[in-house]
Amino acid sequence: MILYFHGFDATSPGNHQKVLQLQMIDDDVRMINYSTMHPKHDMQHLLNEVNKQLKFSDDPKPLLIGVGLGGYWVERIGFLCGLKSVQINPNLWPQHNMVGLIDRPEEYEHISDKCVVDFRSQNRGQSLVLLSRFDEVLDNKVTERTLKSFYPIVWDEQQPHKFPELSLHLSRIDQFRQPSDALTASS
Repeated sequence: MILYFHGFDATSPGNHQKVLQLQMIDDDVRMINYSTMHPKHDMQHLLNEVNKQLKFSDDPKPLLIGVGLGGYWVERIGFLCGLKSVQINPNLWPQHNMVGLIDRPEEYEHISDKCVVDFRSQNRGQSLVLLSRFDEVLDNKVTERTLKSFYPIVWDEQQPHKFPELSLHLSRIDQFRQPSDALTASS
């Protein structure tokens, strides 16, 4: 099972296209919707929604995938739920770069204050990060510097911020979600 978290543009037709592409590696792809406007409420809603979806699946290797703001959420929700995640052009600092777009950007600061101190160290290797070299929204070199000590980073040389074409990375995503012992056994 793949749980797909959209970015800030929740109604973009590109979200449906990404779900269709992800179905090439897993028939069970579910879109996880959230408001994008109320971070504190979104976090509780997302935790509840992921737990609900897990109850309705017997998949031993569920995966969270998120683009942009969705990448922010899959890292945190994945950590809290003990699930692997794929962050695509994650917006790591929405409290700074989404002022004027969301109602209470300061709530992202509160979320980080309440999170486990240095959670990325505890989550090391549990997330795969795909970054667009030519992201027109975020400076992904800063994102790389922030995350490279914790997660594998894969650079894409063509995709824009919304990353409409996942096909070149589907096999890597599928391999990443396999249990670690399965990768060792197949090597």
